[in-house]
Amino acid sequence: MPIVNLSPLSGHGCSGKLQCMNTPHSWLEQHTAFLADIAGIPTVTHAATVAAQSKDYYWYSPILKAQLDDKVGDIVVQPRTQDEVMRVAAACARHRVKVTVRGGGTGNYGQCVPLEGGVILDITALNRVISIAPGQVTCEAGILIADLEKAVRADAAVPGGQEILMYPSTRDIATIGGFIAGGYAGAGSVRNGILKDAGNVTMIRVVTLEETPRIIELKDADIQKVHHAYGTNGIITALTLSLKPAVDWVHHIALFNSYSAALRFGCAATEAIGSSIDAFLITAVERRIAPYYESTFGPRFPDTQDTVFSMVHPAALPAWRAMVGQHGGTESMALTEAQLKAQGLHPAFECAYNHTTLMALKVDKSWTNLQTVAPWTAGQGIDIALVEKQMERWGDEVLMHHEFGRQFGGCVAFGLPLVAYLDKERLYEIIAEFEADGCMVFDNHVYTIEDGGMKEIDPAQIDFKKIADPYGLMNPGKTRGWLASYSKI
Repeated sequence: MPIVNLSPLSGHGCSGKLQCMNTPHSWLEQHTAFLADIAGIPTVTHAATVAAQSKDYYWYSPILKAQLDDKVGDIVVQPRTQDEVMRVAAACARHRVKVTVRGGGTGNYGQCVPLEGGVILDITALNRVISIAPGQVTCEAGILIADLEKAVRADAAVPGGQEILMYPSTRDIATIGGFIAGGYAGAGSVRNGILKDAGNVTMIRVVTLEETPRIIELKDADIQKVHHAYGTNGIITALTLSLKPAVDWVHHIALFNSYSAALRFGCAATEAIGSSIDAFLITAVERRIAPYYESTFGPRFPDTQDTVFSMVHPAALPAWRAMVGQHGGTESMALTEAQLKAQGLHPAFECAYNHTTLMALKVDKSWTNLQTVAPWTAGQGIDIALVEKQMERWGDEVLMHHEFGRQFGGCVAFGLPLVAYLDKERLYEIIAEFEADGCMVFDNHVYTIEDGGMKEIDPAQIDFKKIADPYGLMNPGKTRGWLASYSKI
């Protein structure tokens, strides 16, 4: 664990005042010393603004909505530099104030919802690109992913520009730090793997929550100590990400006469990437979800056919079209992102991952979703006969949607089906049925790290929390691995 700067923070002499004083006076009166320590750093206490900054997209889950709707912070603090982050960290540690770090707030599981009040640390003003070189970029954690992508595409470090390896469907409003702290995969994962795969993220810089904060740089495998830790064990301020040469991807829609045909094509195309095919996204969506896309794509995705949304390398488009035809499909759209914008259409990545759920919820709030992984057999793909049985079993209660990707060197299909929500008992009956079918379920209806995707406590993350957050102040309640006996309070 390399430490690049162990200097104590300096300079508490700045002055400033709170904006929109509309927070319960009791909290402010109790924390006047804390507020004095962060004087000069922008803060917001207006109740409605603090409440809004305390939320993410947890309401995708009716279960989380009931659990988290009333959870809010007490004050929003908006540092503009790493030095200001260190001042806030020191003040929080000194006065034992709870801290929840927030970026774009686009997570789906309550990752940035404060369970115990305190400071909402908004890091979106840390939005600078630090350096760009061939094959990598170092940037601050609060930069919008869309702005980062524009920067690396425009930089002259590589002729023609570069691109980041993956991003969520919320690319245009999500921050890179939030994606690393709470994400797993996204558009680009079918080509480049998941965030956890070696080489995709090569450095994460963290500020510790101590009375004398330190800056710690985690590199290579050590980044797993804070990746996907929900901001429970260090304030991420900067990252280094790998890049590849930029591609002007063709956003493509292929229509099929059955969802099984769409899946067969998706499996074949995923296994062909790296040989005859090059794609950044492959997403299968069944026809019963088409009405939720109607205002966007109309006849390009009719409710009489199932579809595959994709982003295809222009040089691979002839081979892609040939493979679509071999699987009985037809093309209904092939446009670049610039062409899509000119026609007022969504890019393909906004038709994928959790944007599919968002489109449905905008029309019908009775839907929720699940996150599953289907077993993959090399040369065959997922068990499509099993998917057919599941569709017959659940009928209109479950609508299918699969994302194709790569992880740990192999192919994978992530299922993100829409589920008609009746009650918690029925939802977990469906989860149990998926698991009985041999599918792994990443429970997106819980807010703790272990109960969602990991299914187990990561001792490396807890050990790092003992170093970086010795008082247990960061995003409390989000990891079951932190015990009261660990805290130095």
